[in-house]
Amino acid sequence: MIDDQRLAGPIRNVATTTRRFIAICGKCGKKLGGGFGADAGRPLAKLLRRMVPATKGKRATLRIIETKCLDICPKGGVALLDSMQPEVVLIIAAATPLPVVMAGLDLAAGD
Repeated sequence: MIDDQRLAGPIRNVATTTRRFIAICGKCGKKLGGGFGADAGRPLAKLLRRMVPATKGKRATLRIIETKCLDICPKGGVALLDSMQPEVVLIIAAATPLPVVMAGLDLAAGD
């Protein structure tokens, strides 16, 4: 636990084992009604978290989060930000097979 008395000012640092963040627009996913998976009814963030072992537990090295609107609003797709490519916003078309998405993001599947 961090001792707040040691902290100077309103900004503080918290150590983390996370090395990569993937932020997926939740509003895009809601507009699609999920849009991914075998029945095209699941959100991309949920499917990726289930498939990638690095997202599990408190010491996860990869965090996949669903955000509010990223203000890109693609038709028929989901906007995604990857901390490994901060200069671009990726648009993932609805119903893109999960292995294709994972290969494009350079993610390895788990058991």
